[in-house]
Amino acid sequence: MSADIPLNINIKEPRWDQSTFVGRASHFFTVTDPRNILLSDAQLENARKIVHDYRQGIVAPGLTEDDLWRAKYIYDSAFHPDTGEKMVLIGRMSAQVPMNMTITGCMMTFYSQLGTAYVSATTGAVATALGLNALTKHVSPLIGRFVPFAAVAAANCINIPLMRQRELKFGIPVTDENGNRLGESTKAAQQAITQVVISRILMAAPGMAIPPFIMNTLEKRAFLKRFPWMSAPIQVGLVGFCLVFATPLCCALFPQKSSMSVTRLEPELQAKIRENSPELERVYFNKGL
Repeated sequence: MSADIPLNINIKEPRWDQSTFVGRASHFFTVTDPRNILLSDAQLENARKIVHDYRQGIVAPGLTEDDLWRAKYIYDSAFHPDTGEKMVLIGRMSAQVPMNMTITGCMMTFYSQLGTAYVSATTGAVATALGLNALTKHVSPLIGRFVPFAAVAAANCINIPLMRQRELKFGIPVTDENGNRLGESTKAAQQAITQVVISRILMAAPGMAIPPFIMNTLEKRAFLKRFPWMSAPIQVGLVGFCLVFATPLCCALFPQKSSMSVTRLEPELQAKIRENSPELERVYFNKGL
């Protein structure tokens, strides 16, 4: 079938240069685009067909390169990268902003009811939240609004390493620049998890640091005194606005294909690499999300 675009476009990789922050940010702005959760099943299936056909060398008449990349990102936003199965809506990257804005906004609105709000959280997050909440009874209410952020930061520091404890114990695959597998490294896992924790905490920071100041001012105004039920929707909206930008920008802080010097790896893995690839100076690995 004749094609309007070349058949050698590598749609397995992001469209933008991932060695630059701008390129990574452009990629994640597309990956986390919340508008993708509004797409119908027919639109998702059409994107899947375009991607699968292109991989087979089949291009529909009139398809442009922009159409192909749009289909690729729609496909990536809804289908599992390994199994190809359609993911549950709340588990998709495009659901990150709406899901987090709802949870975070409600946390910040009802921050004085942390005993109930954090029943399902980790013990460390609960202890942090309740401890800080007790301390803030003697200070300005504005400071109390930052308790959820401290709890979220504590939860990320605990939950992410716990969820990835197998990687900390057995390591994650490391490769050379061309993707050739060299072995597994716990040192690489430690760096990857640290980067993800930092990104997650900073991702939550704008949505949990900026709205408290705005809400503290608004609640002194006549409008919210007259309509107090509007507090939660306004706060959720403010958090959502912040997350639309914070989510992709913080995901882009570190390259998805991260790297580290061979000299920082475990001695036994260093020896193996030196034996097989003595000229190799850096190894690469997927940091995760």
